[in-house]
Amino acid sequence: MTVKEIFETMDYGPAPESVAEALAWLVDQGDKFGHYIDGAFTKPGKGFDSRNPANGEVLAKLTQAKQADVDAAVGAARQAQPKWEKLGGAGRARYLYAIARLLQKHSRLFAVLESMDNGKPIRESRDIDIPLAQRHFYYHAGMAQLMESELPDTQALGVCGQIIPWNFPLLMLAWKIAPALAMGNTVVLKPAEYTSLTALLFADICSQAGLPKGVVNIVTGDGAVGEMIVNADVDKIAFTGSTVVGRRIREATAGSGKALTLELGGKSAYIVFDDADIDSAIEGLVDAIWFNQGQVCCAGSRLLVQEGIADRFHEKLRARMDGLRIGDPLDKCIDVGAVVDPVQLQTIKGMVESNTAGHVHQAACQLPENGCYYPPTLISGLETSDPLMQEEIFGPVLVSSTFRTPAEAVELANNTRYGLAATVWTENVNLALDIAPKLVAGVVWVNATNLFDAAAGFGGVRESGFGREGGWEGLAAYTKPKGKAKPLSKVDASMGEGAPVDPIDRTAKMYVGGKQARPDGGYSKPVWGKSGLLGHVGLANRKDVRNAVEAAAGAKGWSRTTGHLRAQILYYIGENLSARADEFAARIDAMTGKKDGVKEVEASIQRLFTAAAWADKYDGQVHGVPIRGVAIAMKEPVGVIGALCADEAPLLGLVSAMAPAIAMGNRTVLVSSEPYPLAATDFYQILETSDVPAGVVNILTGSHAELAKPLASHLNVDAVWSFSSTDLSKEIEAVSAGNLKRTWVNNATTFDWSMDQSRRFLQAATEVKNIWVPYGE
Repeated sequence: MTVKEIFETMDYGPAPESVAEALAWLVDQGDKFGHYIDGAFTKPGKGFDSRNPANGEVLAKLTQAKQADVDAAVGAARQAQPKWEKLGGAGRARYLYAIARLLQKHSRLFAVLESMDNGKPIRESRDIDIPLAQRHFYYHAGMAQLMESELPDTQALGVCGQIIPWNFPLLMLAWKIAPALAMGNTVVLKPAEYTSLTALLFADICSQAGLPKGVVNIVTGDGAVGEMIVNADVDKIAFTGSTVVGRRIREATAGSGKALTLELGGKSAYIVFDDADIDSAIEGLVDAIWFNQGQVCCAGSRLLVQEGIADRFHEKLRARMDGLRIGDPLDKCIDVGAVVDPVQLQTIKGMVESNTAGHVHQAACQLPENGCYYPPTLISGLETSDPLMQEEIFGPVLVSSTFRTPAEAVELANNTRYGLAATVWTENVNLALDIAPKLVAGVVWVNATNLFDAAAGFGGVRESGFGREGGWEGLAAYTKPKGKAKPLSKVDASMGEGAPVDPIDRTAKMYVGGKQARPDGGYSKPVWGKSGLLGHVGLANRKDVRNAVEAAAGAKGWSRTTGHLRAQILYYIGENLSARADEFAARIDAMTGKKDGVKEVEASIQRLFTAAAWADKYDGQVHGVPIRGVAIAMKEPVGVIGALCADEAPLLGLVSAMAPAIAMGNRTVLVSSEPYPLAATDFYQILETSDVPAGVVNILTGSHAELAKPLASHLNVDAVWSFSSTDLSKEIEAVSAGNLKRTWVNNATTFDWSMDQSRRFLQAATEVKNIWVPYGE
């Protein structure tokens, strides 16, 4: 027998991991668990079994939380939060370092318990999940240490409710708890019903670290417990899970003032160009889709291969699939473990069996007789419209199609309602760095897949959610500006009667697609000042919103212009406004009956100049991730932003929202101040003479209450801001759940327009895309 024959026929012998320590820990706890509230475990109550999906054995009995348990956990977190925040960043850092050290000390115990509870191979939990969890606590301990010097104008949100899924139980816990604690928040966390054991072990670690009581609270149970947390007296909800549930949470928290981040589903494209290293791309694909049995939100579940190599690629892929080892997750030689639960197994089976398109290949490997196992599956030859190319399967199932050109690859990759991650394989770095920014995804990996680090933010766009976890950008989800906002007060228009002295009609039109436009409905309203009738403006309706959004969508070329060009146009707008400053100041004074017009116009000019200054300077970062490569954090425009502009500052409110938005490459649909709209209709005359491309800025006039819903529900609007003196926060946030667009609403509080808060607007006007580029042979 030759060496080649031995190599090709050689089987791996079993290499089982001992479960003794994990079982001993469970026994020490009595194999029964209550909740972890106010620094101690409660008495176990009625609940449910936690089972090993690989063999169906009961590992422990967990307690189903009741409303009283959730209330007690929130109360403990609320009581502990002021002292925890007052401890200071350096004080909090010491506890986070201690937790990280203990996670390292007990890493084998965590890894074994994770695989027993979840079904993932021990080599994945040992080499990926647990080290990354440790890394997050180390990294955010440093963030806590730096908070006072690097984030001096921010403070903690308060109490954070956190709900995590079953695919990465400990890692998702670390992603959420570490930044929350670092910034001075306290937490109430609900682990997934299927996989709660490592969260409870983490609670034990918190006690060992001496973490103050109430800082971390963990309650167990099913989805009903998650609903209790969403509806509880918390200041923020952080959720990772399905898009369906994320949409319901958006609706439930609408108008509550609770901060919200959602990390939801995905159908991530895995693009292989014809010059790629095929063998490397296939190994990457194994990790992309069969890592954790495909139960990964960013799994590379949608394979797109260039036609010239498609047949060869699929042939080699099928051969590689047939060599995968499936079995006991605690065997260190296993590639694919068990699906988390029989319910999820049936879901996967049902989706595959309902498919009638393409060619199905399942790995030629023997499945264990017992346990929740499903063979690695490839379904090739699908069309983009086929359900399995659009729907998230969340299992070890890969679907595949082909493309001819790079442009077609981008079009196919973006043909999804999701936008979490994507992978590009090519030996041409120019092609890779051309394609990556064009992909609608929060993370793009080049010649690699499933790279994560605490220094690089992770999160999606579209129906994959909003917000980032990790990195500097992830801290924004757990902080807010210092200070306390004042309650909102409605700004009403001046009232009058009679005709103007000048009989010439002065009805201002709206501004849509670079042209003045009459309202679709044909109605207008008078605008009165203290001295009499100043003119009329049109009353926009939903069709006007539609027209404005279409015009904005048609101006997408603006997003591809350079920051330098956008800066020049913003400077030009500021210069032209300055030339008519007296006229605008007089108009503002006439509408408001005050004498602040001069100050407001000057502040507006300065906001334009500030936005121009930032246009080519609000840069991304290159994160220091621990690999041979770089993670490039690129700031990209959100897209089409709709804004209900401030009533009390008719020019400054509009300019403060518009200028940073278009500086970052966004297109805008602006609804002017409702009581004082003439400043906005005068302002589009400035835009017409300032080289602003058609559709970049669109201005509507009319009722905020009537326009909020069509603006927030429009599926081609990517974000909605509301600074109206009419509190429309609840309606906007509820309706925005349709496509899970980003929102920034005032929650019935005032906004200080006298302060330059351009950085907040720049942050709201950008998405962060992390592009991972490994290097070396």
